Amino acid sequence: MTLDPNKSRNRPLETPAGYRALDDVGLPAYLAAIPNVADKLGGAPAEWQVREVGDGNLNLVFIVTGPRGGVAVKQALPYVRLVGESWPLPLSRAFFEHEALVAQAAAAPAQTPAIHHHDAEMALTVMELLRPHVIMRKGLAAGIRYPKFAHDVAHFMAHTLFHTSDLALPAAEKKRRIAVFCGNTALCKITEDLIFTDPYRVAELNHWTSPQLDGIAAEFRADTAAKAAVSELKGRFLIHAEAMIHGDLHTGSIMVTATETKVIDPEFAFYGPMGFDIGAVIGNLLLAFFAQPGHATAADPREDYGRWILDQVTQVWTKFEGIFLGLWRDDATGDLYPADLFADPAGQAALRRVKADYMERLFSDSIGFAAAKMIRRILGLAHIEELETIADADLRADCEMRALRLARDMLVNRGAYRRIGDLTAAAATHGRGGYGKK
Repeated sequence: MTLDPNKSRNRPLETPAGYRALDDVGLPAYLAAIPNVADKLGGAPAEWQVREVGDGNLNLVFIVTGPRGGVAVKQALPYVRLVGESWPLPLSRAFFEHEALVAQAAAAPAQTPAIHHHDAEMALTVMELLRPHVIMRKGLAAGIRYPKFAHDVAHFMAHTLFHTSDLALPAAEKKRRIAVFCGNTALCKITEDLIFTDPYRVAELNHWTSPQLDGIAAEFRADTAAKAAVSELKGRFLIHAEAMIHGDLHTGSIMVTATETKVIDPEFAFYGPMGFDIGAVIGNLLLAFFAQPGHATAADPREDYGRWILDQVTQVWTKFEGIFLGLWRDDATGDLYPADLFADPAGQAALRRVKADYMERLFSDSIGFAAAKMIRRILGLAHIEELETIADADLRADCEMRALRLARDMLVNRGAYRRIGDLTAAAATHGRGGYGKK
């Protein structure tokens, strides 16, 4: 059984002087001392309503409302909330999250929540209260359509990735920014283990729908081709500092309404491969697609909704590609592929080939990372609501098995997926037969 030394009970919790974990009793007094936040809430602290709503894996999250308005408060704990104090985690992740939010707001302000206050000592950030937004994962489980989602998330990814890459930044500025995030090693280690390693070995915190998936879990642990493919992707994650990535861009980190999309929780941010963010969105959409038969009813068989999800997969990549290439055409001020090298007709033709090759490689990366994210959400730690809320274990396992079969093919044969239509067609084929089982 493998054990991560970061989870050792012998490692002390990081609780520096001045830090204390807040609760619904102490939070109003803390916020009252921040003038702009107190003004946003209005009234007196005794009038404020506080709810702790954190349903994620790591942090405390509060919603605070007053007579005038509301705020969201996020505070890091010195351990992984999902596991407990046996898995210590540095409070510095709140610093990296704040730095990422600032950079994302500069590149994609419409999709980034506003910051009202940041307290490095308390590892705490006060942000815009997003309402009536809901976590997209919950909407996908409920069968709700979001017409602006694909454009908005594609816009967010294209702008945040392009504007933090060598295509937009001078090399010295890019290196300076990389240095800011180099210390986010603890959260990178979580990704390195939970996504690229643990599902392919016996690991303490792995779990799955058992006994139904015991066999396929064993298959992945014995699958040399899958291990080689995921290790190649892990290498890209470790080595390729292409752009500042969100690092955890699943549908639980996206809040939506019919008209607006906001991206939250970038505490895993660092400079890594662009395809990791794109693949995370695509992989989580595919998991939601495979989960739909588990939420079907006679009145709502979910087949149309499944097709809508696959269309979102198509739209996310297609819109991302168009926006990213448009930025490359209009805003390429970085040190990579400088415009004066490609000014003549022959250079323009060469640059078109460069761009085509660049996007082909980025698409292939995205396919692989999507597969890795899908596999870990079924066989590793921290599963997803769309699947976990399927009460019938046999039906849930059937949905998960179909997703795993596609993900394994995406992982080891990602070069066979040349266009986004290849992926959605394969998903539709693997999903066929899942409907009507309930």
